[in-house]
Amino acid sequence: MKHTISNNHLQVTVLNKGAEISSVQSQKSGLEYMWGADPAIWGSHAPVLFPAIGSFKNNECTIDGKVYQIPKHGIIRHNEDLTVKNHQPNELNFQLDYSEKTLATYPYKFRFNIVFELQENELMVSHQVTNLDNKQIHFALGGHPGFKCPINEGEEYEDYYLEFEETETAETTLLSTKGLITDQTEKILYNTNKLPLKKDLFNNDALIFKDLKSRKVSLKSKKSNQVLTVSYSDFEYLGIWAKPNAPFVCIEPWLGIADHEKTDGDYLKKDGLITLPKGEVFKARYVIEIEEQF
Repeated sequence: MKHTISNNHLQVTVLNKGAEISSVQSQKSGLEYMWGADPAIWGSHAPVLFPAIGSFKNNECTIDGKVYQIPKHGIIRHNEDLTVKNHQPNELNFQLDYSEKTLATYPYKFRFNIVFELQENELMVSHQVTNLDNKQIHFALGGHPGFKCPINEGEEYEDYYLEFEETETAETTLLSTKGLITDQTEKILYNTNKLPLKKDLFNNDALIFKDLKSRKVSLKSKKSNQVLTVSYSDFEYLGIWAKPNAPFVCIEPWLGIADHEKTDGDYLKKDGLITLPKGEVFKARYVIEIEEQF
């Protein structure tokens, strides 16, 4: 099932399954900005990441001495149990409450809401986690939106670049062949605010930035005037990823990160994990902005 919101600038479609954005289309130009989820390449558009980001060592973790198998990227992605709590012309609110099914995988009582709201040429993606347990709960949270690249016909992947809000000198944390965090890093940005996109840029998996000054990054082309900007002031880490040679790029705001390859499996030792006291609510939002000049 699909749900649509729109205004004079954008029309946005969100799948009920996983509350996943499947389309962000300009009302002005008709251009589509989201990756089409070709299953032969990468069959997702924009997974919602909760309560885990990335992979677990040996596909499992330990919480309070018990072993759990939380799926890669968590329990919202591919989930059929989300319900629409509110659907207005320009706003959608999805909700998932804990259940016996979720407790078997992730042993905390929670309410998860994700709200998609259009304001002019911006799509705001707001996450809210409510602790319904009688103790503190722990989780990671993030977005994984994939954007078409190139956006326009007649352009190449190499015509595009990412422009950061600030001039950066930054390194990426390297992943193991199993998708786990290592102690190795590689310098990617050298006193610049631009990262050229190349089809081999992701041969070694995602770029993971832990210490960027920027809280905005824009996808731009040297040959056209559309600008897609992701703002992520509520998020600590940023992932940039695509399948090698694939016509998309993911700009991923994260609170949390994959397991370290040296982990002992204790979930509560994961980097970036959020701790939420009993009865409290956690909120984090990122924004996708589309600017077009013709």
